[in-house]
Amino acid sequence: MARSNNPDLTTDVLVIGGGPGGSTAATMLARQGHRVVLLERERFPREHIGESLLPASIPVLEELGVLPAIQQAGFLPKWGATMVWGKENTPWSWYFRETNQKYPYAYQVWRPHFDRLLLDNSRAHGVDVREGHTVREVLFEDGRARGVRFTVDGAGEHVAHARFIVDASGQSALLGRQLDVRRWDPLFQNLAVYGYFVGARRLPTPDETNILVESYAHGWFWNIPLHTGWMSVGAVVDSRTGQEGMRRSSPQRFLMEQVAQAPYTRQMLRGANLAYGPFVIKDWSYVSDEVVGDGYILVGDAACFVDPLFSSGVHLALMAGVLAAAYVTTALKDPSMGEAAGDVYKNLYYKEYGHFHDMAALFYSSNRTVDSYFWEARRLLGNGNLSPRQAFIHAVAGQPPRGYERVVLEHGEAPAEFVQRVRSVESERAARRAQLAAVLNQTDRWHPRFHRAVPRLDTGVRVERKPILAGGEFVWGYVLCTAGYPEGTPCSGLVARLVSLIDGGTSVGALLAKLGEGREADARAVIERSALAALQILYVDGTIADLLGW
Repeated sequence: MARSNNPDLTTDVLVIGGGPGGSTAATMLARQGHRVVLLERERFPREHIGESLLPASIPVLEELGVLPAIQQAGFLPKWGATMVWGKENTPWSWYFRETNQKYPYAYQVWRPHFDRLLLDNSRAHGVDVREGHTVREVLFEDGRARGVRFTVDGAGEHVAHARFIVDASGQSALLGRQLDVRRWDPLFQNLAVYGYFVGARRLPTPDETNILVESYAHGWFWNIPLHTGWMSVGAVVDSRTGQEGMRRSSPQRFLMEQVAQAPYTRQMLRGANLAYGPFVIKDWSYVSDEVVGDGYILVGDAACFVDPLFSSGVHLALMAGVLAAAYVTTALKDPSMGEAAGDVYKNLYYKEYGHFHDMAALFYSSNRTVDSYFWEARRLLGNGNLSPRQAFIHAVAGQPPRGYERVVLEHGEAPAEFVQRVRSVESERAARRAQLAAVLNQTDRWHPRFHRAVPRLDTGVRVERKPILAGGEFVWGYVLCTAGYPEGTPCSGLVARLVSLIDGGTSVGALLAKLGEGREADARAVIERSALAALQILYVDGTIADLLGW
């Protein structure tokens, strides 16, 4: 879109904010052929916290086409994390390769540079990026977002009209405040004071580029090494305790008082000097009751933010940017699909947010390295608020790519009920695998006994037709809904039909015959192999509750 001397403008999509969420959404929307204007209040590069990335972000950066630039930027590779937490007062490490073979690393990034790379990538894809443009208000007409009111370098007042508004305004949460949909999280009423140190020591090899998370009496520290030679160091404490402490002295003095109480952080900073900061972030954990509305969508920190323990901020922003672009594309292309696609966006976003929220709650409730007001209060809150959702239990037992779930059980002291549920799910899966192995012969063909078995679905299992992500937009497809994943997991048409045919009275052999009806012999063989493999997976994970008659 060509720039005009007139600040007032009209476009297809207007994106508020040029951080990772906004730049990702803008880039993906421009790829779909939309005219996109991005208004960013700062002029990049600008300071921002959140330097430690997750491997789950790497494929998104690859999809955006910005990964080569990030690889060439000199950022330190992050192979895992080192922690002083759980039942042990000495550091222990875990590595992404233990649970993610495809992406065994992430990066420790300098956010001013990282965010500028993403924003420049948006420009390269045709996005009209305007820095120094501060959006003051989203304008509504007949209940639909139609544009924004903004200023340029703090002066004047202008209006932009758009068919759709993407709010990626970060923790200022423009629409969240305007619509009064932001809800603060009572579980994580924390505060962070952080700064950047020069001359800090790194962890010993092979952990020298890991993030160090150290629990101490008043909370926990992060120590993140950066390629600039600086170390990002932050103390996370109770919000009230932190504010009172800094009123008595200053943020810098308060930070150094906390450093003095954390042995490993103190050792790493021996001889180091504060080069930049300190900065304070407070009251950060919140979620929005609504993230999609008529003509608008919320992305990244504008929608929700959870305690930064698991470095989830950038990952949630990138993921939401991709999903938001798909939703906007769908809503503009086929308005009749907008409501259903919006529900899917909301459910996917809340599911990912909920995972990090539950993991942070479990972390706090599981730590036994110190006894103090901070940890005891959060242990009690954690025990009372941990959700026993089967989805969470399945995620733990299934070793998802984040890997944090296993170390909570191995190094922490998790609530007994939670541990019991996890062990139960794992034992059940192991038993089912053993049962399947018993009916398979050495030629890797299915035993006739299995063909005579009659599968019965677990309670609540069903197939629904819902929008699913494909090719940068949402299209109609099938999802498999279970007790553990009631929102549904996308599945192939074959699996959808297979599950729909399971009625508790039809044998595996008869199911295969129905699936292959009207097909040539070669096609029937492919369908049979695929369906048998699907049946095995569905049985092991409990979607198929029983195989009767075998």
